[in-house]
Amino acid sequence: MVIKTELCRFSGAKIYPGKGIRFVRSDSQVFLFANSKCKRYFHNRLKPSKLTWTAMYRKQHKKDIAAEAVKKRRRTTKKPFSRSIVGTTLELIQKKRTEKIEVRHAAREAALRFQNQALRTQDLDALLLQQEPTACPPVEIKERMKKTKDEKKAKKAEVMAKTQKSQNKGNAGRVAAPKGPKLGGGGGKR
Repeated sequence: MVIKTELCRFSGAKIYPGKGIRFVRSDSQVFLFANSKCKRYFHNRLKPSKLTWTAMYRKQHKKDIAAEAVKKRRRTTKKPFSRSIVGTTLELIQKKRTEKIEVRHAAREAALRFQNQALRTQDLDALLLQQEPTACPPVEIKERMKKTKDEKKAKKAEVMAKTQKSQNKGNAGRVAAPKGPKLGGGGGKR
């Protein structure tokens, strides 16, 4: 049979069932004392760390260390775990990590060149249409121009939506102050 013991809030001594003095403070915090001596010292605001017979003093001054077996906590270290990102696989990400910097720079430059070339062709198509509006442009050019217009509209709509969201967030916490004269309790003399 295991007996439930509690500890004295002042001395740190064990308190067995049916023993001790319970004190409930006005903020409904419960203190349990081993005897009237501990209770008296607590109410006189004595510090248990300054009295040699308390557990707090013994702990601070490193007494009875052999008796208390202190266990060190082992922290579990988190192992790095890489996940795949939407649109790419884990293998592709690892492959890009192991690539040399020169290869990465070359791939980036090639992508930029391709993007610039695409922009130039769009500009040329627009110029051709402006210079010769009577000439019927190929279907391919019309489709390409339509795509770029749609993309620009979509980007513009997205930017507008973001700005509206940010403006709404800023105004959400504010409440409009009532207009008119202030009524009631000024801080005047009585």
